Amino acid sequence: MSPPLDLEFLLSAPDARLLPPSLAEVAIIGRSNVGKSSLLNALGRRKQLARVSKTPGRTQLLNCFTVGTKADTTLVDCPGFGYAAVSKATRGSWQKMIERYLLEREQLTMVMMLVDGAIGPTKLDLEVLDYLRESSLPHSIVATKHDKVKSSKRERRRNDLATLCMLEPSDVMWVSAAKNTGVDRLRDVVRLWLALR
Repeated sequence: MSPPLDLEFLLSAPDARLLPPSLAEVAIIGRSNVGKSSLLNALGRRKQLARVSKTPGRTQLLNCFTVGTKADTTLVDCPGFGYAAVSKATRGSWQKMIERYLLEREQLTMVMMLVDGAIGPTKLDLEVLDYLRESSLPHSIVATKHDKVKSSKRERRRNDLATLCMLEPSDVMWVSAAKNTGVDRLRDVVRLWLALR
């Protein structure tokens, strides 16, 4: 079993320019109800590291966590895109904040895009994926909620999800924060992205 990531919440920022210096950084993006907070808690093996809410759209700022004992690498949880019980203007401001962060943050080594594995990529997911590709941003797809997919349908879902994302099935990491499926592997991959030993 892989040891948990040594994650500590540092600060929340409304602008990328207010984030702390970092040698390397991983961003987490995804739709509002894709399970970002649950996965963060699983990666750190701590229940209250990130607040899990039943109401989509609770994350409204760039939430920065230090990774490792030296605290010189970071992980940033971005506001979820798509459905949220906020005004259209507020959603638009979030989008601008996230885009500015992704395009201007020099320390960014990987964008970890979460896709709901139980329903597959939505039209909005695919639009965001196209944006990442067009912007030449390094990114990886992580499919969440593996436990919500019936075992008899998992292989087909894996293939279908990868095809829609224009990837090979082996290029998509599948995880379940609830069952800890794939979390060990993802921790190791995050360490590689941050060049942690």
